[in-house]
Amino acid sequence: MRIPRSWVAPMAKRIVRDLLEREYIESTVPGKELLAAVEAILLYELTAEDRLNEEVRGILELHASEIEGGGVDYRRLFELTKRKLAKERNIVL
Repeated sequence: MRIPRSWVAPMAKRIVRDLLEREYIESTVPGKELLAAVEAILLYELTAEDRLNEEVRGILELHASEIEGGGVDYRRLFELTKRKLAKERNIVL
């Protein structure tokens, strides 16, 4: 995650406040519930790259012997695999 976790709550609070003040949304749930939902969504989206990195590591780990035997640059293969999966899943990095 490129943004510190400590920034998520203040970001969510500002987003919710701005949306409500500008009357872009009207809340039908208590403010704390809305804020918690926005925080959860932000955290989920901000950790998408972390989850993708873990998945790529798992894929490459399954093929570790082939990678080592083939003289392939692990870092390059990691980046190529990551970009391919991100493109397939429409993840913006």
